[in-house]
Amino acid sequence: MAKKEPSFKTSIDLPAGTRAEIIDLCNQQLADTADLHSQIKQAHWNVKGPEFISLHLLYDQLAEEVEGYIDLIAERATQLGGYAMGTARMAAANSRLPEYPVDAIQGLDTVKALVERYANYAASTRAAIDEADKSGDMTSADMFTEVSRGIDKGLWFLEAHLQ
Repeated sequence: MAKKEPSFKTSIDLPAGTRAEIIDLCNQQLADTADLHSQIKQAHWNVKGPEFISLHLLYDQLAEEVEGYIDLIAERATQLGGYAMGTARMAAANSRLPEYPVDAIQGLDTVKALVERYANYAASTRAAIDEADKSGDMTSADMFTEVSRGIDKGLWFLEAHLQ
């Protein structure tokens, strides 16, 4: 994603350069988060097998939680004077997550696919915490910490099916 200076006036007391860095960080995480949400829904719609109902319901719950993170991250980008780059096409063009395997439909295969994506996303979220902290934006670091807590819990729920 190309780095741009903030586009909208704000009285938030962070330097324009810092805000530009965090807006870019938010938009990268937004792309990954929107992609994660769509991949959870892909698993939700297509899961098959004896664990169908429990996984179908779990995936809906996880997707709802991740949808909240989409809004949180997008709104932070706009609070800092930037644009939220959150369309499906923008997410697809910029997500760092691997594509969901279309043939992952059996219960445990869907879990394994989502575990990999959750683990990747959890790592990038922790990196976002560090980057926001180093930039001096404790509010964004706190936001990413909130996301990290929820993602780790979702990862725990998924991994429990594999243990």
